[in-house]
Amino acid sequence: MPDLPTTRPRADRIVTVPNLLSVLRLAGVPLFLYLLLVPRADGWAILVLAVGGFTDWLDGKLARLLGQYSRLGALLDPAVDRLYILAALVALGARDVVPWWAVAALVCRDLVLGATLPVLRRRGYGPYLVTYIGKGATFLLLYAFPLLLLGQGTGWYAELARPFGYAFAIWGTALYLYSGALYLAQFVLAMRADAVPPGVAGAARSGD
Repeated sequence: MPDLPTTRPRADRIVTVPNLLSVLRLAGVPLFLYLLLVPRADGWAILVLAVGGFTDWLDGKLARLLGQYSRLGALLDPAVDRLYILAALVALGARDVVPWWAVAALVCRDLVLGATLPVLRRRGYGPYLVTYIGKGATFLLLYAFPLLLLGQGTGWYAELARPFGYAFAIWGTALYLYSGALYLAQFVLAMRADAVPPGVAGAARSGD
């Protein structure tokens, strides 16, 4: 289990290419939700989601190539992913494609983790490090949503997309909740580290 990062100084640049791409992805969230709920233009909604997925990959790639890491990017990138998931869940729940209990479970996971962040910040920790399990769960869910939408149609492509969509959704939901449990375990360990004498807590924070 990775240690929680401490709030050490990081690049404070705001105007970078990766951040601009993240802002572009963020602007697509309300458009994505509108397309799903109002005109129900599923094809255009899938296109917006695909563009968002491509820019998600691209901003990480450019951050590494250009050395343009920033604190804003570290916060904005996973936040936009969660907003896309939330928008898709609300829309698919409203359209009776996804059961509301699944929507509630995934939304509660993010709400609980979000409530722990101010506590961590007060104890001198940064936000949770994104794990491969958490990133994998996000990708599974973002692949599941367009497949579930395609599965609502008729024809051979809908019959093909439907089982794959539900498979991605089930695995993505399981991993998303599991990654949430891992983050909560990090939170508990951080709180216990702060409960022991200062010398021990300092060593626990630094990973010594």
